[in-house]
Amino acid sequence: MTSCPKQIVHYMHEYLDGDIREEAKKELKFHIETCAECKKHFAELKKTIALVQSASHIEAPVGFTANVLALLPREGKKIGMERWFRNHPFLTAAALFLLLMSGGFASFFSQEDNHFAFTKNSELKVENETVIVPAGTIIEEDLVVKNGNIRIEGSVEGDVTVINGERFMASAGSVTGEIKEIDQLFGRIWYEMKSLFQ
Repeated sequence: MTSCPKQIVHYMHEYLDGDIREEAKKELKFHIETCAECKKHFAELKKTIALVQSASHIEAPVGFTANVLALLPREGKKIGMERWFRNHPFLTAAALFLLLMSGGFASFFSQEDNHFAFTKNSELKVENETVIVPAGTIIEEDLVVKNGNIRIEGSVEGDVTVINGERFMASAGSVTGEIKEIDQLFGRIWYEMKSLFQ
């Protein structure tokens, strides 16, 4: 067959496909009758086609696909997470942004947590990290005390906010605005954000 013309192999395929011309068919028949090697090859091609055609009605058993999938190794959690991150880039970016921002806020507030601070006013008194509004004194502004306490014996015409501390009111003391005590981190973050935008 190696010494036979290449067109004979093409004619074999055309014949088996049913697309051969009549003159090519005659040439193929003549060659097959005279060449034993090509005759054997042509017979093997016919057997192969018959086998493929006879197997076309064979179907896989019921549940074959499910059984094969069940035998495959399970996907690791890491791969599943990586696929989720690739498929949801916006949510991944938003979550990362929130994580970094909350970490930034937490570090900002943890740095500030250590020192005592309050609204400066010449009429206020300070004793051992306690801000005192003396009796008979009127403070006409909002007061903020961080990491300390406030004792109100006089009156405050405004809001009083105590962050990480306590408020004490004397019986004669008064506040015309709101009194807020903020002890939790998220409450403090909310307060700081509102203060930033006001």
